[in-house]
Amino acid sequence: MYRVKVAGTTANLGPGFDSLGASVNIYNEYEFAEIEEGLLIEGCPKKYANKENLVYKSMEKVFLKAGKHPKGIHIKINANIPISRGLGSSAACIVAGVKGANALIGNPLSEREILEIAVDIEGHPDNIVPAFFGGTWASIYENQELICEEIPISDTLKWIALVPDQPLSTAEARQALPSEIPFKDVVFNISHVSLLILALIKGNKQLIRQGVEDKIHQPYREKLMPHFRELKKRAYENDALGVFVSGAGPTIMCIIEKENTEFAKKMETKGIAVIEV
Repeated sequence: MYRVKVAGTTANLGPGFDSLGASVNIYNEYEFAEIEEGLLIEGCPKKYANKENLVYKSMEKVFLKAGKHPKGIHIKINANIPISRGLGSSAACIVAGVKGANALIGNPLSEREILEIAVDIEGHPDNIVPAFFGGTWASIYENQELICEEIPISDTLKWIALVPDQPLSTAEARQALPSEIPFKDVVFNISHVSLLILALIKGNKQLIRQGVEDKIHQPYREKLMPHFRELKKRAYENDALGVFVSGAGPTIMCIIEKENTEFAKKMETKGIAVIEV
């Protein structure tokens, strides 16, 4: 039996659309074992306990690449990452699947090879890379080539997730985006993502708030998250350094100073789980 533990993630970090992502302290755990025949999946709703399960479909990509396949597979899932909340639950399944599959067949593929399979499945690297390695990363995936670099975040900062009790599908959040972006908005995001990365590295608390601002996806997705503006306003009133939509939403991520120990309590709201991540 092989065990794989994968962190949840927060992606985009404001202006870093499909390119910035960070792991968070919420984890799914998976167990993989070869059995005599068939497919047995435990720990998920019955409707997902079949060959359409994302963990299994990700495993199949590794088996195809390696030219090997176990006789049968047993997958056990212990899921703690909320589904459809913008915290990387799908990325966790993909990463677990490729790692578990490679282990089951004796690790014939390199770490880089299974990482690239995972990114290809997801289509963009912002969630996959931090889920795979942990930490905060800037990533590019173009022409099926992955380039990524870890960002050393200042240890004076921490993250607080405001997680609504209602889900928002990634597909719906994607559909809310326009097909074209004004040139001035693209320039806005390029300048802000550069500023944000430097502010996070240096722990520059004055610049983080400005750095997380975005004009490519958040203004359009806000319409699907009626709680966003109110919670953002309250978070800044309680000394948050930066507030942004986590991934496709509806979770709102707050960057705060580690010494701001009262923030989580002050943000307690009906229908919103406040989680230090």
